Amino acid sequence: MGTTCSATRTSMTQRQTKVLFIPVSSPEGIGEYMRSIILADAIRTEWPEADIHFVLNRHAPYAASCPYPALLLDASPTKCEAQVNTLIREYCPTLVIFDASGRQSQLAQAKAVGAKVIFISQHQSKRRRGMKIGRARHTDRHWVVQPEFVIGQPSWLSQVKLKWLGLTAPQCIGPVFSNPQSETQTDLLAKHSLAQHKFVLLNAGSGGHKVEDDLAADRFADVARTIAAKGVQAVLVLGPNYPKELPQIPGVLCLGKVDNQDFIALLNACKYAVISGGDTLLQAIALLVPTLTVPVSKDQPKRIAACAKLQLIQDCPCEVNSMIAACKVLDNQAEITRLKQNMTAIPTLNGLNTAMADIRQLLEVAKND
Repeated sequence: MGTTCSATRTSMTQRQTKVLFIPVSSPEGIGEYMRSIILADAIRTEWPEADIHFVLNRHAPYAASCPYPALLLDASPTKCEAQVNTLIREYCPTLVIFDASGRQSQLAQAKAVGAKVIFISQHQSKRRRGMKIGRARHTDRHWVVQPEFVIGQPSWLSQVKLKWLGLTAPQCIGPVFSNPQSETQTDLLAKHSLAQHKFVLLNAGSGGHKVEDDLAADRFADVARTIAAKGVQAVLVLGPNYPKELPQIPGVLCLGKVDNQDFIALLNACKYAVISGGDTLLQAIALLVPTLTVPVSKDQPKRIAACAKLQLIQDCPCEVNSMIAACKVLDNQAEITRLKQNMTAIPTLNGLNTAMADIRQLLEVAKND
């Protein structure tokens, strides 16, 4: 069946590029999905004729509103091995992007139909998985969406092994996000009656994370309430996975689902941000936005600690009183200036340009295969 599909795909790629996104998707996190949407939008901008599809967990709150055609599964794609493999055979993509997802058989199936394969990792465990020989031989690019100062280098032995076998090695490209657009930002601030650098932005990620028995977003709401009570405008983004009605808090603009461009516009325009330690942390650093960063999931403390060690952020536990006390430090302009100076000293972090350069190269190679 793979041979037939490969022959069909060869004739189709002369007319249309077909891209399949397979991000990890769940009722909690949203980072992988948002990164895939950003990349899909960038591909659509450069190749308007491209046919783009997603594979998503139907239980993720954002699945039903995905702006691209999507196969909805009963679990994350990694757990639906046979269904994903069948889709790959039938769809015959030119390019498949696995974001922290995928079994070896799924990567192998993508290569069997002639697709170029990109694997994205963001933690050491996922990077190690992507560097396994059985997976690396089916991978054309392995992007690590963390800076090296956060994730560190892979073991010497694993690097030598891949080099000796001529297999794909991981490349740290940093976080992937859409740069803020001035016109979008101006319109958005006017829409919500916000003044640039005069409000505090709060966001606990997707809105579905729990700390002990509380939703992290509810603790952020309590902090927003305290900030507003002091006469400072607060903007609270609850996220698409927040399971409750939006709260009504005097002096706080509460928003639910915000698309990436609007969120980046708000982040770039705020005085400082109170955020979780997910993808938004590195995006904020890239934009030179001072932040108080708190962990809301088990994978975040190490990333936060690496950034705090370089004095790029303020950090504290996800506990309301601690967060309020830390916000008082960020109310000091001298502290904001210090953090911005430290962030300016590190290399540019946005990996979107690197990602798109790789995609261009892979699609060009695919045309000639």
